[in-house]
Amino acid sequence: MLKAVILIGGPQKGTRFRPLSFEVPKPLFPVAGVPMIQHHIEACAQVPEMQEILLIGFYQPDEPLTRFLEAAQQEFNLPIRYLQEFAPLGTGGGLYHFRDQILAGGPEAFFVLNADVCSDFPLTTMLDVHRHQPHPFLLLGTTANRTQSLNYGCIVENPQTHEVLHYVEKPSTFVSDIINCGIYLFSPEALKPLRDVFQRNQQDGQLSALYASRLYLSQYQLTHPERLAKHAPGGPRIRGNVYIHPTAKVAPSAVLGPNVSIGEGVTIGEGVRLRESIVLHGATLQEHTCVLHSIVGWGSTVGRWARVEGTPNDPNPNDPRAHMDSESLFKDGKLLPAITILGCRVRIPAEVLILNSIVLPHKELSRSFTNQIIL
Repeated sequence: MLKAVILIGGPQKGTRFRPLSFEVPKPLFPVAGVPMIQHHIEACAQVPEMQEILLIGFYQPDEPLTRFLEAAQQEFNLPIRYLQEFAPLGTGGGLYHFRDQILAGGPEAFFVLNADVCSDFPLTTMLDVHRHQPHPFLLLGTTANRTQSLNYGCIVENPQTHEVLHYVEKPSTFVSDIINCGIYLFSPEALKPLRDVFQRNQQDGQLSALYASRLYLSQYQLTHPERLAKHAPGGPRIRGNVYIHPTAKVAPSAVLGPNVSIGEGVTIGEGVRLRESIVLHGATLQEHTCVLHSIVGWGSTVGRWARVEGTPNDPNPNDPRAHMDSESLFKDGKLLPAITILGCRVRIPAEVLILNSIVLPHKELSRSFTNQIIL
């Protein structure tokens, strides 16, 4: 039998995910139409012999999280439990603290996934490698360029055996172009020395929700084609991969895509252009708005002929080895160009431009803004 552990962190993590994390725990933020951790759970549920999925974190077990877990158990027909930490314990600390629950029933091995990782989750391949050449600890790595590698855990490997010779978390100088993907496979014996191996809490990684949405929408071509919108006579024009919640109302003259996710109860008006964006529950895009490289928060309204636009900060989508750069929000005291984020219940007036900006929740704007955080 096998188990899986998903590390979901807690409320004081995810600070660079604000203002979106003000309204919903980051693991439940919808990416490609479903909560972020549902992609992890779906991948784990497809592994043969998977018996249980455990979530570890220090979020309070509130109503949204409880509802999600109950629905996920029914959908995937697997026990899915949340184990709440008494304090932030970090990657190794959480695993070691809940070792009895993880090892209950005598699993052959267990996967460990970070909830803010976006991946195609080659878990079955990892299991095949583990069974062919057993080791206590297997981690998934990929390559990055020299500059990008400084933002990740860097692995020095034996090129013949692929064993880890050296590991440095976010080094100050170049160590290796092989980086840690945050997906692991443990044998039960690996938990014994774990407390000594992991002495430092894992740092919160930057999540590009748009980049994650793009990847998962692309995967839907193979895994869930029914989730992708199809171009139909009398309906909106669909370009590329687009998810539209069944309750959303989309005008037939709208043009959507590529890489667009439209949430529950959203209203899209006539002539709207929407590309590389996420529109969350209950938002309204009025007639002839243009939304590019942006996230529109829950219940927000964008007025007629307004333009909400961000600057793409993700890597070449055609490069399978491309990775995000984890730069700070500011450089030399100025906000760096990035995607535009509208928080919950933001109102954008007609005929204005919001460019490369972050708007905190419950703001009603009266003019255009560029490269600003609007408090």
